[in-house]
Amino acid sequence: MELDSVTLSRMLTSLTLAFHIIFATIGVGVPVLISAAEFIGIRKKDDHYILLARRWARGFTITVAVGVVTGTCIGLQLSLLWPSFMQIAGHVISLPLFMETFAFFFEAIFLGIYLYTWDRFKKPLHHWLLSIPVIIGSSASAFFITTVNAFMNTPQGFKLEGRTITEIDPLAAMFNPATPSKVLHVLTSSYMTAAFILASLAAFAILRGRGSEYHRKALKLTMICGLLFSLATAIAGDISAKFLAKEQPEKLAAAEWHFETEKGADLIVFGTIDENNEIRNEIRIPNALSFLAGSSFDTEVIGLNEFPEDERPPLWIHYLFDSMVSIGFFALGISALFVFLSYWKKANPFKKWLLFLIVCSGPLSMLAIEFGWIYAEVGRQPWILRGYMKVAEGATQADNVGVTFLMFLALYIVLGIITVTVLLKMFRNKPAQAEFNDRFPDSPGIGQ
Repeated sequence: MELDSVTLSRMLTSLTLAFHIIFATIGVGVPVLISAAEFIGIRKKDDHYILLARRWARGFTITVAVGVVTGTCIGLQLSLLWPSFMQIAGHVISLPLFMETFAFFFEAIFLGIYLYTWDRFKKPLHHWLLSIPVIIGSSASAFFITTVNAFMNTPQGFKLEGRTITEIDPLAAMFNPATPSKVLHVLTSSYMTAAFILASLAAFAILRGRGSEYHRKALKLTMICGLLFSLATAIAGDISAKFLAKEQPEKLAAAEWHFETEKGADLIVFGTIDENNEIRNEIRIPNALSFLAGSSFDTEVIGLNEFPEDERPPLWIHYLFDSMVSIGFFALGISALFVFLSYWKKANPFKKWLLFLIVCSGPLSMLAIEFGWIYAEVGRQPWILRGYMKVAEGATQADNVGVTFLMFLALYIVLGIITVTVLLKMFRNKPAQAEFNDRFPDSPGIGQ
């Protein structure tokens, strides 16, 4: 079957975003963990935490480098694959796109200073202060690029007369109704995912019998952060659901297989649906969708039948939504259990079964990020700019998109292999305990 340019453009953009979001998420979340580890190390005078910050920072630089490459690819593809969309939207959202680049340079400058000034300050706290601009830069970068995506969901700040744009207000476009909930969800989920990825690495080392005091402290720190950020992400998800119920009811209705407008709407979990929209094998939570939409069991939830058939999102996004939420609750439960056992004197939080679940939590959290991103984008279909332009109208009509897709696919495979190889060699050549003994020969933690 021959694929048209619109389908190929969607495939290439999806491929790039799916690959980039891995490094973008790590890039936003890991600086918070680095800063927390160094601060605790300084306050407690514990060299294990200082080494955590050092090693995490080294690995972080590799992911930042790959994130830059893939981020550049996204900018290039917006212009090449979606020229009609950029002809209209590019004039309106150029401010956050520029500010995102500025935020990255801000982060990169302070990251370089942070990396090359270890042990150069009389007061270690002064070095820790350099981690704050890195966090600000990475989070600001996520903020600005998320406002662009938010604009695509609730566009404002301009008037469109045919193909002519008038009365452009960049600030109104950037601070559109979707911005607060989307930014909050992106930031909290990035912090949460980074915590669980680092936790899974520490748990894996302990499971394999290579764990030391360094790994146990790493696991405790990351799981505490994971618990806090999981709670924050759950709150952000609740805010997002209420936003969707008000501003994008078709996306929420498609995700929950809710067809008729009604009060006291049930929340449908998993299940199957046929071509007649008959739902089977589902788990129904009475009135829960109404509560999710408006904090009241009597809230009226708009059904999907209120919208024209050609403007409804595909119903398979239901599974993405359920999977994302399920993983979130799994991560929340695992982190809460570990933290509880850590502070219960008679308990052992390092049981093998629990460590195995923690190892799983890292990849699953990243998978939830992918599910959430796909749900956010596909749930907006068929619009590329909701209410103004459909995807087919914004795509290129060029004939060589298929070749371009294969070229970028090869690039991402090479980048992925290089990234994994470099990270493995970086940390296998000098295990944590060996580096600890070299850097801190007088520390009482040697041999623990």
